[in-house]
Amino acid sequence: MRTILLVADRQRVIDRVHTALVGTDISVIDHTDPATAAEVAYEEGVETVLVDMRVGSMGSLAVTRSVRSHARGGDEIPVTILLDRDADAFIARRSGARNWVGRDEVATGLREALSVPSSSA
Repeated sequence: MRTILLVADRQRVIDRVHTALVGTDISVIDHTDPATAAEVAYEEGVETVLVDMRVGSMGSLAVTRSVRSHARGGDEIPVTILLDRDADAFIARRSGARNWVGRDEVATGLREALSVPSSSA
C-alpha cells in the first residue's frame, strides 16, 4: 500500500481526491495545515505530497518549496498540485512540482499523475 499526504482545507477537494482514489492501492493522509505539511510528509514517510492550489495562507507554491527544502539525504518527496485553472500550470512548473492536475481532471488526471492504472477503479 502506498501512502500520500493530501494538503487541502476545503472539504470538497478532500472528497474529490478520496473518490478519485477509491479502489487503488493508495492510502491518503489528510492534512489541513500547509505550514507543517513538509515536516509531516517526511515524518510519515509518504511517497507523494498532493497539495491543493489554494490551501491556507501559504498556497501550493510555498508548500512545494517547503517539501523540497526539507529533503533528507537527497530523498525528495515528489509533489503534485491540484490546479484551480489549467492556466496555472506555469506556477506548478516554477515551484518544482513533479506533476499537476486540473480541477476538472481530478478523477482521471490524478490517477495518471500518481501512476495508478485507471482499470483499478
